[in-house]
Amino acid sequence: MDFTKPETVFKLENIRNELVKMEDSIIFQFIERSHFPTNGNVYIESNAELPLDDFEGSFLDWALMHLEITESQLRRFESPDETPFFPDKILDSILPSINYPTLLAPNAENVNYNDKIKNVYITEIVPLVSKYDGDDANNYGSVAMTDIQCLQSLSRRIHFGKFVAEAKFRSDEALYTKLIEERDVESIMKHITNSAVEEKILQRLTTKAEVYGVDSTNKDSQRKITPEYLVKIYKELVIPLTKDVEVEYLLRRLD
Repeated sequence: MDFTKPETVFKLENIRNELVKMEDSIIFQFIERSHFPTNGNVYIESNAELPLDDFEGSFLDWALMHLEITESQLRRFESPDETPFFPDKILDSILPSINYPTLLAPNAENVNYNDKIKNVYITEIVPLVSKYDGDDANNYGSVAMTDIQCLQSLSRRIHFGKFVAEAKFRSDEALYTKLIEERDVESIMKHITNSAVEEKILQRLTTKAEVYGVDSTNKDSQRKITPEYLVKIYKELVIPLTKDVEVEYLLRRLD
C-alpha cells in the first residue's frame, strides 16, 4: 500500500493485508507490556507521586504529548494513516512535506477516537495484559513508553476504519449515499459488517497468540498473552471501535 498512489489504497485486499500486519505489531507490544505490572500511578491525573509542573494530566499523557510534539516535527502526522492524541499540540514538520493526494473526505481528520481508545486501553486492556495488579516505581518510564507504542498501534488500526469505509463507499456509492442521506445508522452498520471476515480475524489471532505468546524453547515458561484475552480485546473492543469509526466517517462522507 502506497499512500501516494490511491489505486493501491482502496483495494480491500491491500487493506486487509495491512490490518494483518498491524495484528503482529499489536500482539508483540502487548507481550512487551506483559513484562510490567499495571502501574496505575502512571494513569492518575495530577498525581502527587509523579509531579508535573504546569501540566494537568497523567504521567502517560505528559509523555505521550511530548513525544507527539517531536514526532510531528518529523512528519509523522502528515501521513494519512496517523491520528494524533494531542492534535492541538503538534507542530509543523522540519522535513519537507510529502505531496500526498487527497484520499479521504475533508472531514476525515475530525473523526478522532483516541480519547476513547486511551480510556479503553487503560481501564480494560491493561488489566488483561499486565504481569500483575500493582505498582513498581522503577518501571514508570518503561511502562509509559510501552503504553505509548500500544496506544499508537491501536489508534492506527482502529482509525484505519476510515480507509475501509471509503473503500466500501466507492464500491457501492449509490447505496451508501442513500443510507447516509437518510442517516440510517443501523443499516450502515449492517452493510459494513462482515461476520465471516471478523471470525477469520479471531481465528487468526488465536493461532498467533498460541505461537507468539510463549517461549517455545522453554516448556516451563509462563504464557505472556493468552488467546482468550487477545480474542476478547479484538472482539469486544478493537473491532467494535473500528466499526464505529467507519460509521462516523460515512455519516460525514457527503459533507
